[in-house]
Amino acid sequence: MHTSALILFSGGQDSTTCLAHALERYQRVETIAFDYRQRHSVELEARLVVLREIRAQFPQWTHKLGEDHMLDLAVLGAVSETSLTRNTAFKMESTGLPNTFVPGRNLLFMTLAAAVAYRRDLQVIVTGVCETDFSGYPDCRDDTMKAMQLALSLGMDKRFLIETPLMWIDKARTWHMAYQLGGQRLVDLIVEHTHTCYLGDRAHRNAWGYGCGECQACVLRANGFAGFSAAVA
Repeated sequence: MHTSALILFSGGQDSTTCLAHALERYQRVETIAFDYRQRHSVELEARLVVLREIRAQFPQWTHKLGEDHMLDLAVLGAVSETSLTRNTAFKMESTGLPNTFVPGRNLLFMTLAAAVAYRRDLQVIVTGVCETDFSGYPDCRDDTMKAMQLALSLGMDKRFLIETPLMWIDKARTWHMAYQLGGQRLVDLIVEHTHTCYLGDRAHRNAWGYGCGECQACVLRANGFAGFSAAVA
């Protein structure tokens, strides 16, 4: 039986929902994030606020929420020519992928998360990747995660479980999952404190949270919130 988990926690809607999911399931939960010189580095500040608010607003989870880890991955930003690591306009590439795709990002994230989980004796690695609203990113696919689980378990001689709670649901259902886990209080926390916008916009407050309202991340979040709000009205 699994009792401990490490959450890839960026401080966005998806990873906050995954954190709540893990806090409901596991006795010991730790978090990890990566500074790869992302254009929306404001998420690295937002995530600390989210952690603080989770501890303050959900006392039933406080004793389960353990150490937070931040790793410096400047090398990933250095080798990436993408609109998430450079000040360039968002567009589709000739490959059919958006230029927000950072090659190798999730593969590197999972490898380093597994190394930390190995050292911290954590059994489950939880990530918010999703095939439904994944913008075509190949490193978010279920097949990729299954391959990573096998490779990491073999390579470290430790049986890891990679858990992907959002893999087959869209953003509206992600909002609904948060509602089921923590009620309106968790939904309000996600709206007010999490960050999703690729441009790092914290100046414009929308019904669904802060963001430019135009990048793909904002559009997905806004459309999902509208669908969720209509369903619970």
